[in-house]
Amino acid sequence: MIDQAGALVLFSGGQDSSVCLAWALGRYARVETVGFDYGQRHSIELEARAAVRTRIAERFPAWAPRLGEDHVLEMRGFGAVAHSALTADRAIEMTSKGLPSTFVPGRNLAFFVYAAALADRRGLGALVGGMCETDFSGYPDCRQDTLEAMQVALNLGMAQDFVIETPLMRLTKAETWALAKQLGGEALVELIVDESHTCYLGERGTLHPWGYGCGTCPACDLRIRGWEAWTAQGRPALRP
Repeated sequence: MIDQAGALVLFSGGQDSSVCLAWALGRYARVETVGFDYGQRHSIELEARAAVRTRIAERFPAWAPRLGEDHVLEMRGFGAVAHSALTADRAIEMTSKGLPSTFVPGRNLAFFVYAAALADRRGLGALVGGMCETDFSGYPDCRQDTLEAMQVALNLGMAQDFVIETPLMRLTKAETWALAKQLGGEALVELIVDESHTCYLGERGTLHPWGYGCGTCPACDLRIRGWEAWTAQGRPALRP
């Protein structure tokens, strides 16, 4: 069944949000995407967004008519306040709070507020994000309880009936690769390897079996370990 309500995907151009975009295109009649320019140290992920969207439209003709407009929202003021290793030239390490220095305080919460305001104006009922609490970097705003509370707050504060969808919430990174294969076969897996970008350092000099990246930052580490676990299993699709 295709949901006619429409969805807005929080789309960074990374592996997780690319899988979420494919997931939404298989379920909603109209899917728009939104990215956020919050003063990232590099613009690679913003460039990857366009490449992923273009390739999806080219390779998946059944999805192409459902892929609607893309939006990029400027949030540099927020990025300057929420200072982190993703927005400033500082080491990637654990902080005194036990969180990685790549954690941008409140980033996902701010993203959802902006996305909900846009979805309200665009007539879209679902907000789709790639947050995951099973196999992630320890960010508290990726947890299920955080996003459930966010959904309640958005609907109360905006007199809306939004649904926040997080299809990766309970999946490991290996299972995320398997979901990509389930959704779009090897063609989608190849697209994500070739075009998506997850590396915190913005490295795209070498194409590895799992994609581009430095291979050492926390984001690459998660991606590599997920790829290796998935390929060790024979690259199965995720079981429905």
